[in-house]
Amino acid sequence: MVKVRCPRCSCEKLYRLGNGKRRCSNCRYDFVPHRLPLYLTRDQWKEIISWFLLGQSSQTIANRTSIERKRVLRALTLIRRALVTDVPEIFSGTVEVDETYLGGQWKNKRKSIRDMGTKRGRGTQKQPIFGILCRNGLVWAEIVKSVEAETLQPLISSKVRIGSIVCSDTWRGYTGIASRGFVHRLVNHGERQYSDGRGNHINGLEGFWGYLKRKLASKGGIRREKLPLYLGEYVWRYNHRKDGDKMKLKRILELLEKEAGG
Repeated sequence: MVKVRCPRCSCEKLYRLGNGKRRCSNCRYDFVPHRLPLYLTRDQWKEIISWFLLGQSSQTIANRTSIERKRVLRALTLIRRALVTDVPEIFSGTVEVDETYLGGQWKNKRKSIRDMGTKRGRGTQKQPIFGILCRNGLVWAEIVKSVEAETLQPLISSKVRIGSIVCSDTWRGYTGIASRGFVHRLVNHGERQYSDGRGNHINGLEGFWGYLKRKLASKGGIRREKLPLYLGEYVWRYNHRKDGDKMKLKRILELLEKEAGG
């Protein structure tokens, strides 16, 4: 639990007032306590989050808010950790499943790696990502160790309600998904089939993959250990793309307080 301090002087000796506020014994400042981390004031957090939602860099946010860049970096990490937890619990109805691979352009790899050779798509040296998209527009994605059935199918079973329609391509990792209680619909991309004309396709999820890769490319490269945080960020941004900035800010503050108070 985060200990409450005065947001002006960081003093821990506070008086509890009848209106729910606290009064600092040192500087006599009255304030409403919160459980946000890093001992930043609520207004400072609002500033950081507002600039974060605009996609600004940590240095720009530091310049705009006059907060030390190291603290801004820590704040952005905490924001992304909170966003990772804010995901849909379970999907139902018609869902799309697919995988993609992240790892930068081949021409930018070290020569020692390029000399080893690689393949595009399945079998590549890049990091596999598995995703599920519901036709209501919500998406979930996670880094996976492989794209084989023993990895992908338990994830589908844990995130999709039994009896739902699961649309996929013909990759062997999805073979047998019907035996787990799902209605399985296939699209054969190998024959340039992207929809069967009856609503069975994975175009929505492929659209999300394009969005994700564009956003990561704009960062100029992400270290692999940071990838889960950025993946969680862009899943959250995509799921809340129709919300206004005020609603997004309010939700992030709630998530931060929940994490700090846990």
